[in-house]
Amino acid sequence: MSLKGRVGLFGGTFNPLHNAHILVAERALEQFALERVIFIPNGIPPHRELPNGATKEDRYRMVKAAVDGKNRFSVSRIEIDREGPSYTIDTIRALKDDYPEGICFIVGADRLLEIDTWKEAKELLASVPFIIAPRPGVSLSAFGEPPFDRVSIHPLNMPAIDLSSTSLREMIRAGKRIDRFVPAEVAEYIIEHGLYRDRGPVKARLTTT
Repeated sequence: MSLKGRVGLFGGTFNPLHNAHILVAERALEQFALERVIFIPNGIPPHRELPNGATKEDRYRMVKAAVDGKNRFSVSRIEIDREGPSYTIDTIRALKDDYPEGICFIVGADRLLEIDTWKEAKELLASVPFIIAPRPGVSLSAFGEPPFDRVSIHPLNMPAIDLSSTSLREMIRAGKRIDRFVPAEVAEYIIEHGLYRDRGPVKARLTTT
């Protein structure tokens, strides 16, 4: 299946957005000739813990600051403004008719392997093609087995990058600089608003995505 001309939906907590996220979006645009990529920050992630210091509005503003002015990148508030937990299947259903050229979903390989914990996993896998970003320790051979053997899976041709938002938050709490790992706009926002410094987590309340 060709993805040429489709819109790539890139969901995640982006807590914070970092350079690997940007690189994945850029490679998806190039390799699959997408029309554009829309970053979709989660509002309330169903099964993750978020530091108290970073609200969903903070995360949205960091993404917006980083992608504003970048050709073929944009950010959506659809999950930020939605009440209750953010479910990927709900977002895809809400946006599918808005893009008659077709959509696809961009996600890390490690996250897609957890599909059985996502809301309406079977329906989600059948709803759109998936572009998957390689992650350290995750073999792409897993995507040739059920339930992925009948799914439209498109791996990105790029090295697996061992960079995570979790590690960046830990660096900030340890007083280390993260400038070389995040867009300049994100680094500035984190400093200006004092994010991720010695704050406890907000416990997740549900177990599906």
